[in-house]
Amino acid sequence: MCGIFACHHHPDVKGFKPTALRMSKAVRHRGPDWSGNFIAEKTVLCHERLCIVGVDSGAQPLVNENGSLALAVNGEIYNHRILRKTLDADYNYKTHSDCEVILPLYMKYGLDAPKHLDGMFAWVLFDKEQDRVVAARDPIGICSFYIGWSSQTPGAVYFASELKSLHPVCDKVETFPPGHVFDSKTGEFSRYFQPSWWDPTNVPNTPIDYMAIRESLTKSVRKRLMAEVPYGVLLSGGLDSSLVASIAQRETKRTQSASNGVKSEANGQLVGIDDENELSTVNSFQQLQSFSIGLPGAPDTEAAMEVAKFLGTKHHALTFTVEDGLNALSDVIYHLETYDVTTIRASTPMYLLSRKIKGLGVKMVLSGEGSDEIYGGYLYFHAAPNREEFHKETVRRVKNLHLADCLRANKSTSAWGLEARVPFLDKAFVETSMSVDPKEKMITKDRIEKYILRKAFDTSDEPDVESYLPDKILWRQKEQFSDGVGYSWIDGLKDNAELHVTDEMMKNPKPEWGNDIPDTKEAYWYRMMFDEHFPPSCAGTVERWVPTWSKQSDPSGRAISTHNAKYDSTE
Repeated sequence: MCGIFACHHHPDVKGFKPTALRMSKAVRHRGPDWSGNFIAEKTVLCHERLCIVGVDSGAQPLVNENGSLALAVNGEIYNHRILRKTLDADYNYKTHSDCEVILPLYMKYGLDAPKHLDGMFAWVLFDKEQDRVVAARDPIGICSFYIGWSSQTPGAVYFASELKSLHPVCDKVETFPPGHVFDSKTGEFSRYFQPSWWDPTNVPNTPIDYMAIRESLTKSVRKRLMAEVPYGVLLSGGLDSSLVASIAQRETKRTQSASNGVKSEANGQLVGIDDENELSTVNSFQQLQSFSIGLPGAPDTEAAMEVAKFLGTKHHALTFTVEDGLNALSDVIYHLETYDVTTIRASTPMYLLSRKIKGLGVKMVLSGEGSDEIYGGYLYFHAAPNREEFHKETVRRVKNLHLADCLRANKSTSAWGLEARVPFLDKAFVETSMSVDPKEKMITKDRIEKYILRKAFDTSDEPDVESYLPDKILWRQKEQFSDGVGYSWIDGLKDNAELHVTDEMMKNPKPEWGNDIPDTKEAYWYRMMFDEHFPPSCAGTVERWVPTWSKQSDPSGRAISTHNAKYDSTE
C-alpha cells in the first residue's frame, strides 16, 4: 500500500504546502520507501510510496510528458501490461509502474477510465488544462480512501488514504464510496461499477458451475502474484486462507517451471506469468512463505501448521499473548480508525502479525478476506429464511466490506508498510460467484457453510488432479479470526473492558455520540479510545456490526448456537 493526501482549489496552496506535507507524513507508515509531491496553482498532491512494482522507476506523483496531468495513486493495477498494449502507442511512459497507465487511460476515456482498471486502487488525478481533479476508488473499496471539506477554505476539496490526514484540516469528512469516481467540476460522485448483482432484488438463478469457480479464483490468485519484492500468504488454517495459499503455492511452482530458473539481468527476479499468460516480472521464493498468529495452542495455529506441511510452504507460526494484544489496542484503533468491536478484535492479531512479517523482509501478502460475504460463510447465515433473503444479505455484506474486513486487512497491514492483496475480491471472481443461484449457497442439514466453494476445490473424484487441501481442512467449520487465534483473546478483552467502564458510565454516554450508543462495555471502551484519537466528525465513517436474523449482541462466532452445537458434537 501507499499513502496519498491531496487538496484541490486551496486559496493559498504555497502557504498550505508545509501543512500538506505534514498531513502526508501522517500516513507515511503506508509508504515508507519514498515521499513525493506535486504543486500547481491551487492544487497539491502528496504521495508516500511502498515499492512493489516498478521499484526502480515508479516514484509518484506521476506526471505526463507535457506536465498537463499529475497523478497520485495507492494501489495495484493487475492488467496494466494489457492496457499498455491496447492504449495509444504514442504515449511516452516514464516508468515501469503499473499505475502510470491511468494517465493515458484518462486521456482516452475521461471519467470512464476506472471502468477499464482491474485491481485495487484509490487515486487523485489533476488535469491542469481543465483545472479539474478526478478521484476514484476500486469497485469493492479494498484501498482505504476518504474525502473532506473545510469551512475555512470553502470551495476546496481534500482527499486522503486515512482519516488521520484529513481531520486536522477538515471539519467534514466522509468515506469515499467504492466503485465511484468524483469530478471536481461538478462536485459530484458517479458510480462507474455496475455489476449484475448490485440490485439485491435481482436474485440470480444461474446453475452452479464448480469448475468456473475454481478457474476464476485460480486466475485471481495468479494475477496477484505480480510483484518485484518478497511476498507470502497469511494462513489462518481456515478454508479461505488455505485455498489462497494452496493456489499461490501451485502458481509459484508453475512460475518457476515456466521460467526454467532464468532470472532477469535487471533485478534478479524470476520471470512469471500474469493473468493473460503474458510474461511479467515477479519475485519467487525457493519456498512460498506462509504466516499465522495465535495464542499458544490456538485452533487456527494448529490448522495452519497442518496446511503448511501439506502444501510445503515455509511456515512461520507466530504467537502473541493477551497482554501483547491489550497493550496494542490504542495503536490498533488509531491505525484502524474505527470502534467496531468485531473489527478491532480481529485486527489486533493481524496488526501484530504484520509487524513480525515486515521484520522478516516481506512486503506483500495474500489474504482471504471476502469469501464469507460472497458465499454467506458466517454462521448466522444458518438462519436465512429463504434464497431471496440469503442473497440480499450477501449483497449487503459485499457492499459494506470497505467498512469492515477490507478496512481491517488494508489498515492492519499498512500500519507496518505491508501490502495485503485479496484474491476473493477480484472483480471477475465476485461476478462469477454472486451470479450463482443463492439456493446453492444456503446452509442446510446436508450442506456446511460455503459448500459450493469447498466442492469446487474437492478433487476426490479427479484422480489425475493433486488435492488442493486435506479433507479435514477443506471441510472444516468456520472459525472467525478473532475466535480462531485463541478463545481467551476475546475473553481477555471483555474482562479488561469491565475494569475500564463502569455501570454508571454505561448509563451516561457522551452527548456527542448521539444515537450511536455502545451497547456493551467492550464497545464503550473502544469508543473512548477512538475519541482520544479522532474528533466526533470522524465517527460518521464508522459502521458497527449489526446482526441479521438473530438477537445476538456479541459478534463472536461462538455466540452462534450453530457453532456450539457443532463443537459439542465433536468433543
